[in-house]
Order: sequence, then C-alpha cells, then structure tokens
Amino acid sequence: MIRRIKTGQSAAAKAENSGQVRATVEGILGDIAARGAVAVREFSAKFDRWSPPQFRLTADEIADCVRAVPPGTLEDIRFAQTQIRNFAVAQRNCLKDLEIETLPGVVLGHRNVPVDSVGCYIPGGRYPMVASAHMSVVTAKAAGVRRVVSCAPPFGGKPHPAIVAAMHLGGADEIFAFGGVQAIGAMALGTDELAPVDMIVGPGNAYVAEAKRQLFGRVGIDLLAGPTETLIIADETCDAEMAAVDLIGQAEHGPGSPAVLLTNCERLAHEVPSAVEALLTWLPTADVARQAWQNCGEIILVDTVDELVQEADRIASEHVQVLTRDPDFFLHHLTNFGALFLGPRTNVSFGDKVIGTNHTLPTMRAARYTGGLWVGKFIKTCTYQRVTTDAASALIGSYGSRLCELEGFAGHKEQADLRVRRYGSPEARANAVR
Repeated sequence: MIRRIKTGQSAAAKAENSGQVRATVEGILGDIAARGAVAVREFSAKFDRWSPPQFRLTADEIADCVRAVPPGTLEDIRFAQTQIRNFAVAQRNCLKDLEIETLPGVVLGHRNVPVDSVGCYIPGGRYPMVASAHMSVVTAKAAGVRRVVSCAPPFGGKPHPAIVAAMHLGGADEIFAFGGVQAIGAMALGTDELAPVDMIVGPGNAYVAEAKRQLFGRVGIDLLAGPTETLIIADETCDAEMAAVDLIGQAEHGPGSPAVLLTNCERLAHEVPSAVEALLTWLPTADVARQAWQNCGEIILVDTVDELVQEADRIASEHVQVLTRDPDFFLHHLTNFGALFLGPRTNVSFGDKVIGTNHTLPTMRAARYTGGLWVGKFIKTCTYQRVTTDAASALIGSYGSRLCELEGFAGHKEQADLRVRRYGSPEARANAVR
C-alpha cells in the first residue's frame, strides 16, 4: 500500500505556473528575434541591472578574474575539472566509429562527429554555480567541440571571478557576462556581438528551461533541466538525520525544488519532519529550503521493496539517492532516474560538484526517456554507405526497385533501375528498362 504522509504542490498549481512562464519567455524571445542585441541589452538591464559596454569578456578581463580567485580555490576547480574530464574522456572512448561489409560489396558505417559550436549556460542568480561550468564546458571540449561559448549572469554587480575562471580553465573559447532568457536567446539567435551556436546546454531556472524548449529545433539542446529534484529511497537502516540533510541539501536550490522521501520504514517517515525542522533552525539557506520543503516536499510510505521500485520509477526523479541495506538492488531494478547515488558514503552534492559524473540531469519526469548531459550529447552519430562492386549495386538496386514501386515512388524506382541498367547482368538490365 502507498500512503502519502506529506504532499507537495498540486498538479493544477504547477500547470498555472508553467503557463505564466511560457508566455513570459515567448515574449522575450520574440523581442530578441526582432531587435537582436538591443533587446538583449534592455532585458539584461531590466532583470540583472547589468549593461556593460560589451557583454563578451576580453582576455584581460578574464585574466583579472582568474587572478582574483584564491590559489586554493583555483586548485579545487582544477581538481573537479580533472575528475569530470577523465570520466568524459572515458565515455568518449566508448563511442566507436563503425564500418562493416554487410553483403559482398556493400559497406556501411558510421562516424561519431562532434557538434561544431555549443553554447554553455552557467546559472548564477541565487548561487554562483561554478560547477556548471565544469559540467558543460569541460565535457563539450572532451567531446571535441570546436567552438564553445559560455555565459553566466553577473553576481553582485559584476562577473563572478570563480565562474569566469572555471569557464576559462575548462576551455571556453568565448565568455559572456549575461544570463537568463536573454542569454539563451542571444546564443541561439545571435547578435552583432555573438554568432549563433548550433546547440545550447546547461541547467537553469524554469524560464531558462522554457527558453530552451521554445528554441529547440532552431538549435539543439541537451535536455530540459528545470528546478532541481531529489528522491531519497530509504529503509530502516537509514537514520532521520541523514535523510533530512540529504533532502534539504537539495531543497536549498530554490523554492520550486521537489525533495521526496520514499520509504518502507514507518518510523523513518514519522521522524524525518522533526529532523528537517531541526536542520532548518540553523542552516544559512533555510529560508529557501523551507519554502521548497513546504511547497514541494513529500514523504511517501510503502510496504514492500517492490513498491519502492514502482514508486521511484513513477516519480522518475533527477537525483535518486539510495540509503538502504542493499543499494545495488536498485541499481539493477530501477529504470527511470537521472543519476543514482548508491549508499550512505556518497550523496547528491558529490555529483553536483566534484566526483566526475555530470550534474545536468533530466527533470519533470524526463528521466523516463533520456539520461543526463554527457559527452555523447555533443556527438552526432552519422551514417554512410559505399557500394564497391557492380554485382552489389545491381543486387541492391533490384530489391530497391521493387520496394519503391510498392510504395509508388517512381523517382526512387528510377534511381534504383539506373544502377541495375548500368551495373547489372544483361537479364537484369532488361528487367530495368523504362
């Protein structure tokens, strides 16, 4: 039996919010499409109170930002980027080009080709998301992307030095200081200062996610990464303190961030609310985390392990932390998740910041059909074919001719028949006469 000890925001409220976001973003993108850089500057001034002479940072400005970061922090950034780069390169090495002779004289293959240009969005409104620079810029470069544009909103009235340093050390070719929908629109549509990119990646708030959704097709996107979600699967081996810390540790992202405890332990289900309240008495980000917990927090109590799997796959959360006696059971049985964090020694913040996996992950139940950002998102697997003998061309042509005729494609049929007439036996050529 599935019992909801605490519920979050209703579906109707979520739908109403989504409608408001959609209309706002549509208006901003329409204005940028019509007026370009002028509109971008106006929106930057309106939303971020930021209108510098140019949004692209010069080499000197980048160097100044790097110098402003303490050496120890730069070392931490380099360490995190090394972990992320190493894992991304290992993933890239799993993507092999292919060529195979499927019939005598018929050669088929594919090549893994990097996207040519990518725009990486690094959030920086409520928190300076330094780690997002690692996740997008470093991974894109590991994939072989030639041109990487990165941008982040100003923080405290200027470019955040650590974000700029992370973008630079990660390999960004162009760095811009603007954010929000106007940044997504500028990268996708282009301005007089910024040539448009082929693909946009990176997390962001609901407005950034909606901008990516509306621009998909004009440019590629990684996925719709909206407000952070976390799901904790726990049994009687988990204590209330750890469950509360790991719930609120992600709820602090923003007031719309769902944090869900899914457990088959009734004791834990009833102890966690008090543990959450105790944590919120001293946590510096308690104002935001409390809103998220009140609006979007849930506690779901079930009876069996099978129901834990069933509910977890229904929720399809961005982050799924498994605090149970046998975490690997869920590794082998869950199918819908952005990223798994198995056992008490790891947690979502490790993945968010440093461990090496990517933190740009599917939200809003998108984990049902996609994984997160990884090196393969920047790769196009492009097929090719080659026919090396007359006999093979005629053989494929004869089958192709009949199948084209079956569908009524006369021009397609003639393409096939021409090869039969050119390369086939006398008998085959006779059958392919117009």
